[in-house]
Amino acid sequence: MSSPSRAVITLATTKMIYVDMALVLARSFVFWNRDSGIPFCLFTDVEFDLPRELQGHVEVRRMPAGALGTGFSPKLHLDKLAPADQTMFIDADCMVMGPLAPIFDRFAGRAVSVFGAYMTEGIWWGDVGAILKRIGKPAMYGFNGGLYYVERGATAAKVYARARELEGLYDEWGLARLRGRPNDEVLMAIAMAEHDLAAVLDDGTIMVPYNSYQVFDELDVFAGRCSMTNPPPGAKKHREGVPVRTVHPVIPHFVDAYTHHWRYLAEAERLRLHLQTGMPRWLARIYTFATISIPGWLKMNGKEWLRPFYRALFGVRAVKANERV
Repeated sequence: MSSPSRAVITLATTKMIYVDMALVLARSFVFWNRDSGIPFCLFTDVEFDLPRELQGHVEVRRMPAGALGTGFSPKLHLDKLAPADQTMFIDADCMVMGPLAPIFDRFAGRAVSVFGAYMTEGIWWGDVGAILKRIGKPAMYGFNGGLYYVERGATAAKVYARARELEGLYDEWGLARLRGRPNDEVLMAIAMAEHDLAAVLDDGTIMVPYNSYQVFDELDVFAGRCSMTNPPPGAKKHREGVPVRTVHPVIPHFVDAYTHHWRYLAEAERLRLHLQTGMPRWLARIYTFATISIPGWLKMNGKEWLRPFYRALFGVRAVKANERV
């Protein structure tokens, strides 16, 4: 890849499961942005063959195993990986539901940025008030690390160098771990605050994690429609600390086990069938509706309906190990 003005990158390291997610992301990017002039680069230490429909659209850059650390640590090296003047990192477990050029426009001019919310107190991977007191700043931004924006230059290099330095102080600062590992989000938030860098305020239009808005009203990658809701307090799927609203993100983020949700699986297969085999979109919709959406909906709702009877008879099942750990 030459040095483009804009690029999208993702990471898929240590396990094939992350490569599989990254290929879904790449297909959704290609579907919506193939003529944008924005290249897509996948960084990995896993051996795999790039599917033929992505060849010529996706560049795979291979790294030695563990070169950037493990867990969430690789995301603290985006300044080194950024191949363009403006680089957008998107987590592998996301999908792209539309053109990304307008998102680049919203971030333009920010050395390092995210899509987040202003915070002065509370608990977010640590005591926010205590963190701010330690760094001598009035506020910081909370966010989901599924998206980072980086512009080449000295400021970005300093911010990421500071985040990597803070990783070694993680426990000393009393920060909470995620899956037993330091979380990139709080480290980057601190480093950004120390350098007086602001987030693009969260209005629900750019990137939204599914665990924050747990009512999925619609997901249609071919139509570019995504609708997610956090219902009012008292509703079963209400999420405290998240605005009560319906959002329409261009980049839905399927965190944790949500890549097993039937909506994600159906859209992933529709993309594969259309791009890899040339199946018409209408036929891909019908096929996946019959083979994934209907069985998935029945299984999900059947579990909800039958769960009280199962627990009355057999008790609570053990929680399955997280395959991402």
